[in-house]
Amino acid sequence: MLGGLPRESPPDATALSGRDPARVLTAALLLVLAALAWARVLLSPMDDDMAGMAMVMAPTVAEGLAYVVAWAVMMAAMMLPSALPMIGLYAATQRNASRGRRVVSVALFTAIYLGLWALTGVPIYLGSVALSTVTAKALAYASAGALIVAGIFQVSPIKQVCLRHCRSPLGFLFGHWRDGWQGGLAMGWAHALYCLGCCWALMVVLAVAGAMGLAWVFLIAAIVAAEKLVPGGAWVARLTGVVLVLLGLAVAARPGLAVALRAGSPSM
Repeated sequence: MLGGLPRESPPDATALSGRDPARVLTAALLLVLAALAWARVLLSPMDDDMAGMAMVMAPTVAEGLAYVVAWAVMMAAMMLPSALPMIGLYAATQRNASRGRRVVSVALFTAIYLGLWALTGVPIYLGSVALSTVTAKALAYASAGALIVAGIFQVSPIKQVCLRHCRSPLGFLFGHWRDGWQGGLAMGWAHALYCLGCCWALMVVLAVAGAMGLAWVFLIAAIVAAEKLVPGGAWVARLTGVVLVLLGLAVAARPGLAVALRAGSPSM
Protein backbone atom coordinates (compact mmCIF):
# COMPACT_ATOMS: atom_id res chain seq x y z
CA MET A 1 0.00 0.00 0.00
CA LEU A 2 2.77 2.41 0.94
CA GLY A 3 4.65 1.47 -2.19
CA GLY A 4 1.92 3.23 -4.21
CA LEU A 5 2.69 6.64 -2.74
CA PRO A 6 3.59 9.20 -5.41
CA ARG A 7 7.24 10.17 -5.72
CA GLU A 8 8.09 13.74 -4.76
CA SER A 9 11.23 15.64 -5.63
CA PRO A 10 13.98 14.74 -3.16
CA PRO A 11 15.70 17.53 -1.22
CA ASP A 12 18.70 19.32 -2.63
CA ALA A 13 21.83 17.27 -1.93
CA THR A 14 23.79 20.41 -1.01
CA ALA A 15 21.28 21.12 1.76
CA LEU A 16 22.17 17.84 3.44
CA SER A 17 25.84 18.61 3.95
CA GLY A 18 27.25 20.08 7.12
CA ARG A 19 26.29 19.67 10.76
CA ASP A 20 22.51 19.97 10.76
CA PRO A 21 21.07 20.34 14.30
CA ALA A 22 18.27 17.85 13.63
CA ARG A 23 20.79 15.32 12.35
CA VAL A 24 23.04 15.77 15.38
CA LEU A 25 20.15 15.56 17.84
CA THR A 26 18.76 12.45 16.14
CA ALA A 27 22.16 10.75 16.24
CA ALA A 28 22.58 11.64 19.92
CA LEU A 29 19.16 10.25 20.85
CA LEU A 30 19.74 7.05 18.89
CA LEU A 31 23.16 6.58 20.51
CA VAL A 32 21.52 6.87 23.92
CA LEU A 33 18.88 4.32 22.87
CA ALA A 34 21.57 1.97 21.56
CA ALA A 35 23.56 2.37 24.80
CA LEU A 36 20.50 1.53 26.88
CA ALA A 37 19.86 -1.52 24.70
CA TRP A 38 23.47 -2.66 25.11
CA ALA A 39 23.18 -2.23 28.88
CA ARG A 40 20.11 -4.48 28.85
CA VAL A 41 21.93 -7.07 26.73
CA LEU A 42 24.93 -7.07 29.06
CA LEU A 43 22.81 -7.34 32.22
CA SER A 44 20.57 -10.08 30.84
CA PRO A 45 22.13 -11.88 27.84
CA MET A 46 19.98 -13.85 25.43
CA ASP A 47 22.04 -16.99 26.09
CA ASP A 48 20.50 -17.06 29.59
CA ASP A 49 17.11 -17.41 27.92
CA MET A 50 18.47 -20.05 25.55
CA ALA A 51 19.79 -22.10 28.46
CA GLY A 52 16.39 -22.05 30.10
CA MET A 53 14.64 -23.23 26.96
CA ALA A 54 16.16 -26.68 27.29
CA MET A 55 13.89 -27.18 30.29
CA VAL A 56 10.77 -25.99 28.47
CA MET A 57 8.58 -28.86 27.32
CA ALA A 58 5.71 -26.75 25.97
CA PRO A 59 6.65 -23.10 25.44
CA THR A 60 3.86 -20.66 26.22
CA VAL A 61 2.79 -17.50 24.44
CA ALA A 62 4.08 -15.45 27.38
CA GLU A 63 7.52 -17.06 27.11
CA GLY A 64 7.53 -16.46 23.37
CA LEU A 65 6.63 -12.79 23.82
CA ALA A 66 9.33 -12.34 26.45
CA TYR A 67 11.86 -13.91 24.11
CA VAL A 68 10.83 -11.70 21.18
CA VAL A 69 11.04 -8.57 23.36
CA ALA A 70 14.54 -9.56 24.49
CA TRP A 71 15.47 -10.22 20.85
CA ALA A 72 14.10 -6.80 19.83
CA VAL A 73 16.26 -5.09 22.45
CA MET A 74 19.31 -7.00 21.24
CA MET A 75 18.59 -6.05 17.63
CA ALA A 76 18.33 -2.39 18.66
CA ALA A 77 21.74 -2.67 20.32
CA MET A 78 23.32 -4.43 17.35
CA MET A 79 21.71 -2.61 14.43
CA LEU A 80 21.17 1.01 15.54
CA PRO A 81 24.86 2.03 15.44
CA SER A 82 25.19 1.04 11.78
CA ALA A 83 21.82 2.64 10.96
CA LEU A 84 22.77 6.03 12.42
CA PRO A 85 24.04 7.54 9.14
CA MET A 86 20.83 6.62 7.31
CA ILE A 87 18.44 7.81 10.03
CA GLY A 88 20.49 10.93 10.71
CA LEU A 89 20.52 11.87 7.03
CA TYR A 90 16.76 11.30 6.83
CA ALA A 91 16.34 13.62 9.82
CA ALA A 92 18.34 16.27 7.96
CA THR A 93 15.91 16.07 5.04
CA GLN A 94 13.14 17.15 7.44
CA ARG A 95 14.82 20.41 8.42
CA ASN A 96 12.17 22.54 6.70
CA ALA A 97 9.21 20.65 8.16
CA SER A 98 7.37 21.73 11.29
CA ARG A 99 8.75 20.35 14.55
CA GLY A 100 5.82 18.00 15.05
CA ARG A 101 5.95 16.67 11.50
CA ARG A 102 9.71 16.22 11.73
CA VAL A 103 9.48 14.24 14.97
CA VAL A 104 6.70 12.03 13.64
CA SER A 105 8.47 11.31 10.34
CA VAL A 106 11.82 10.42 11.93
CA ALA A 107 10.13 8.40 14.68
CA LEU A 108 8.16 6.39 12.12
CA PHE A 109 11.25 5.78 9.99
CA THR A 110 13.12 4.47 13.04
CA ALA A 111 10.20 2.53 14.49
CA ILE A 112 9.43 0.63 11.29
CA TYR A 113 13.13 -0.21 10.93
CA LEU A 114 13.39 -1.58 14.48
CA GLY A 115 9.93 -3.12 14.26
CA LEU A 116 10.85 -5.36 11.32
CA TRP A 117 13.96 -6.55 13.14
CA ALA A 118 11.83 -7.23 16.21
CA LEU A 119 9.45 -9.38 14.13
CA THR A 120 12.35 -11.58 13.06
CA GLY A 121 12.42 -12.74 16.67
CA VAL A 122 9.31 -14.85 16.00
CA PRO A 123 10.92 -17.33 13.55
CA ILE A 124 14.14 -17.19 15.59
CA TYR A 125 12.20 -18.20 18.70
CA LEU A 126 10.37 -21.02 16.94
CA GLY A 127 13.61 -22.27 15.44
CA SER A 128 15.33 -22.11 18.83
CA VAL A 129 12.54 -24.13 20.42
CA ALA A 130 12.89 -26.74 17.68
CA LEU A 131 16.67 -26.88 18.14
CA SER A 132 16.25 -27.42 21.88
CA THR A 133 14.57 -30.77 21.14
CA VAL A 134 17.19 -32.29 18.82
CA THR A 135 20.19 -34.42 19.69
CA ALA A 136 23.65 -32.93 20.16
CA LYS A 137 24.82 -34.49 16.90
CA ALA A 138 21.88 -33.08 14.95
CA LEU A 139 22.48 -29.68 16.53
CA ALA A 140 26.13 -29.83 15.47
CA TYR A 141 25.19 -30.49 11.86
CA ALA A 142 22.55 -27.76 12.03
CA SER A 143 25.25 -25.36 13.22
CA ALA A 144 27.56 -26.47 10.41
CA GLY A 145 24.78 -25.96 7.87
CA ALA A 146 23.95 -22.49 9.23
CA LEU A 147 27.60 -21.45 9.03
CA ILE A 148 28.06 -22.73 5.47
CA VAL A 149 24.79 -21.24 4.17
CA ALA A 150 25.58 -17.90 5.81
CA GLY A 151 29.08 -17.95 4.37
CA ILE A 152 27.82 -18.61 0.86
CA PHE A 153 25.24 -15.85 1.21
CA GLN A 154 27.93 -13.40 2.35
CA VAL A 155 29.65 -13.63 -1.05
CA SER A 156 26.43 -13.74 -3.10
CA PRO A 157 25.24 -10.97 -5.47
CA ILE A 158 22.07 -10.51 -3.37
CA LYS A 159 24.17 -9.69 -0.34
CA GLN A 160 26.16 -7.13 -2.31
CA VAL A 161 23.02 -5.45 -3.70
CA CYS A 162 21.51 -5.08 -0.24
CA LEU A 163 24.81 -3.94 1.22
CA ARG A 164 25.21 -1.22 -1.41
CA HIS A 165 21.87 0.29 -0.40
CA CYS A 166 22.87 0.17 3.28
CA ARG A 167 26.29 1.74 2.60
CA SER A 168 24.88 4.66 0.58
CA PRO A 169 22.34 6.59 2.67
CA LEU A 170 22.21 9.49 0.20
CA GLY A 171 21.71 7.17 -2.76
CA PHE A 172 18.99 5.28 -0.90
CA LEU A 173 17.07 8.42 0.05
CA PHE A 174 17.23 9.85 -3.47
CA GLY A 175 16.16 6.53 -4.96
CA HIS A 176 13.29 5.90 -2.54
CA TRP A 177 12.20 9.41 -1.58
CA ARG A 178 8.66 9.91 -0.26
CA ASP A 179 7.42 13.00 1.55
CA GLY A 180 5.44 13.30 4.77
CA TRP A 181 4.86 10.85 7.60
CA GLN A 182 3.68 8.20 5.16
CA GLY A 183 6.93 8.70 3.29
CA GLY A 184 8.88 8.14 6.49
CA LEU A 185 6.99 4.92 7.02
CA ALA A 186 7.56 3.75 3.45
CA MET A 187 11.25 4.60 3.41
CA GLY A 188 11.82 3.09 6.84
CA TRP A 189 10.21 -0.11 5.59
CA ALA A 190 12.31 -0.16 2.43
CA HIS A 191 15.51 0.44 4.36
CA ALA A 192 14.58 -2.24 6.89
CA LEU A 193 14.04 -4.76 4.09
CA TYR A 194 17.44 -4.02 2.57
CA CYS A 195 19.07 -4.25 5.99
CA LEU A 196 17.31 -7.53 6.72
CA GLY A 197 18.34 -8.84 3.32
CA CYS A 198 21.91 -7.85 4.09
CA CYS A 199 22.20 -9.28 7.62
CA TRP A 200 19.69 -12.14 8.06
CA ALA A 201 22.29 -14.87 7.58
CA LEU A 202 24.54 -13.45 10.28
CA MET A 203 21.59 -13.45 12.69
CA VAL A 204 20.90 -17.10 11.89
CA VAL A 205 24.52 -17.86 12.75
CA LEU A 206 24.08 -15.95 16.01
CA ALA A 207 21.03 -18.00 16.94
CA VAL A 208 22.08 -21.45 15.71
CA ALA A 209 25.85 -21.64 15.99
CA GLY A 210 26.40 -18.98 18.64
CA ALA A 211 23.45 -19.71 20.94
CA MET A 212 23.05 -15.95 21.50
CA GLY A 213 26.33 -15.84 23.45
CA LEU A 214 27.70 -12.39 24.23
CA ALA A 215 30.95 -13.01 22.37
CA TRP A 216 28.95 -13.83 19.23
CA VAL A 217 26.71 -10.78 19.76
CA PHE A 218 29.74 -8.48 19.93
CA LEU A 219 31.43 -10.18 16.97
CA ILE A 220 28.43 -10.04 14.65
CA ALA A 221 27.58 -6.48 15.68
CA ALA A 222 31.16 -5.51 14.81
CA ILE A 223 30.94 -7.29 11.44
CA VAL A 224 27.65 -5.57 10.60
CA ALA A 225 29.09 -2.16 11.51
CA ALA A 226 32.27 -2.80 9.51
CA GLU A 227 30.34 -3.96 6.46
CA LYS A 228 28.19 -0.84 6.43
CA LEU A 229 30.47 1.90 7.73
CA VAL A 230 34.14 1.32 6.94
CA PRO A 231 35.82 1.66 3.53
CA GLY A 232 35.97 -1.70 1.81
CA GLY A 233 32.94 -2.98 3.68
CA ALA A 234 32.03 -5.23 0.76
CA TRP A 235 35.33 -7.06 1.19
CA VAL A 236 34.66 -7.41 4.90
CA ALA A 237 31.46 -9.24 3.94
CA ARG A 238 33.29 -11.52 1.50
CA LEU A 239 36.09 -12.31 3.94
CA THR A 240 33.51 -13.08 6.63
CA GLY A 241 31.80 -15.42 4.20
CA VAL A 242 34.98 -17.36 3.53
CA VAL A 243 35.67 -17.70 7.26
CA LEU A 244 32.12 -18.88 7.94
CA VAL A 245 32.27 -21.53 5.22
CA LEU A 246 35.59 -22.84 6.51
CA LEU A 247 34.27 -22.87 10.06
CA GLY A 248 31.13 -24.70 8.93
CA LEU A 249 33.19 -27.33 7.13
CA ALA A 250 35.32 -27.77 10.26
CA VAL A 251 32.21 -28.29 12.40
CA ALA A 252 30.81 -30.78 9.87
CA ALA A 253 34.08 -32.74 10.00
CA ARG A 254 34.36 -32.52 13.78
CA PRO A 255 30.87 -32.10 15.30
CA GLY A 256 32.38 -31.63 18.76
CA LEU A 257 33.45 -28.14 17.69
CA ALA A 258 29.80 -27.09 17.74
CA VAL A 259 29.75 -27.45 21.52
CA ALA A 260 32.81 -25.23 21.81
CA LEU A 261 31.21 -22.59 19.58
CA ARG A 262 27.98 -22.53 21.54
CA ALA A 263 29.70 -22.63 24.93
CA GLY A 264 32.55 -20.31 24.07
CA SER A 265 30.78 -17.13 25.12
CA PRO A 266 29.93 -17.22 28.83
CA SER A 267 27.36 -14.87 30.28
CA MET A 268 28.56 -11.65 31.87
